Amino acid sequence: MLFRSKENNVRQGFVTPEQYADLVARCPGLWLRAMLETAYNYGSRVSELLNLRVGQVDLVARTIRLEPGTTKNQEGREVTIESGTLLQLLLHCVEGKRPEEHVFTRGHKPVRDFRKAWENLCVAAGIPNLLFHDLRRTAARNLRAAGVAEEIIMRIAGWKTSSVFK
Repeated sequence: MLFRSKENNVRQGFVTPEQYADLVARCPGLWLRAMLETAYNYGSRVSELLNLRVGQVDLVARTIRLEPGTTKNQEGREVTIESGTLLQLLLHCVEGKRPEEHVFTRGHKPVRDFRKAWENLCVAAGIPNLLFHDLRRTAARNLRAAGVAEEIIMRIAGWKTSSVFK
């Protein structure tokens, strides 16, 4: 008989609407503001955002497309950009760039590591221990509160099983 020890890695952090407003108000740059908005709305993973290319963002169709093989679960997915704010932020992020270029850049270089920028933003907003991943859980909770079905939320954020989602 196989016994499994109880996992003690259940993540718990969420971002309140007030905290989100503080983060937005103190966000120092376009790329970080756009990443914040994307993760808050769709629960995007850091790696998905850092690897996002201009050709995956269709501003006319208002979609962000993640290609198969580029996500944690290796499955592609597409989300519709519902937020006018996010649409405008992404418009500025992709402006003048070629399809193969990264969406999130500092100057002309792709953002690779933003831990210090994130830490500084969180300290400025008065929430120093906030993880970027907390935006992922927050997006799921907000979508659920808005009446979006669990299966749809799982598709949007890329969860494969209900147990991981929960």
